[in-house]
Amino acid sequence: MGGFSLGEVGAAKTDLLWTRGGFPASFLSRSAQASYSWRTHFVQSFLERDIPQFGIRIPAAALRRFWTMLAHFHGQIWNAADLARAMGTKEDTARRYLDVLTGSFMVRQLPPWFENVGKRVTKASKVYIRDSGILHALLGLRDRLHILSHPRLGFSWEGFALEQLLQLTRADREAYYYRTHAGAELDLLLLRNGRRVGFEFKCEDAPRLTKSMHIVFNDLKLKRLYVVYPGRTKYPLRKDIDVIPLGDCTSLSADAW
Repeated sequence: MGGFSLGEVGAAKTDLLWTRGGFPASFLSRSAQASYSWRTHFVQSFLERDIPQFGIRIPAAALRRFWTMLAHFHGQIWNAADLARAMGTKEDTARRYLDVLTGSFMVRQLPPWFENVGKRVTKASKVYIRDSGILHALLGLRDRLHILSHPRLGFSWEGFALEQLLQLTRADREAYYYRTHAGAELDLLLLRNGRRVGFEFKCEDAPRLTKSMHIVFNDLKLKRLYVVYPGRTKYPLRKDIDVIPLGDCTSLSADAW
């Protein structure tokens, strides 16, 4: 069972859910400091108590260091060599740590979509810290002001919006990203009943149509493409590409497929 979702707390509390994450004790805390404190204690307890109870024997300090490093790679392509080098360990060890955090639902590995489209595409998974509040705690971001001034702002928003879309659509097993070596990319591709719907996540005031959107729309033969952003106004970029507030995504289930 996941934490609170946008559909449960309402669009008016989008920023609070993004900042604090979906764990009830964090989301419902009396203050930003109390929420941050709960999350830091949760991370410690999870590593020192919960992981050993699963029968996993990994030093808590080593796994915490890996988890924190992974937070800095949030939303990026998995590269075992980079993580292993940073930790001074082997690639298979880094892979094992990643699988432990994925299996315990702390991390999401989003697989790539590739088919015979006549283009070279990326074939490694993207990695995300699933709960945005835990991500912010691992990065030492205590409140919204710290988040908005951090260089990982865009990736934080992307991961949060992606998780909300997957909770809404319940399409975890049919969710992918797409990226070509030429630079065209799509943050989220969802498949259902033979139809393909794409999502781009932009932490911008007014997203615009890009060349990449045209390319992926044609490459993947999308039914629709939604550009999800933290604003309040929905508007079209062209007939089959719309900019839509994240808070409005709860109404997509009826018409997106």
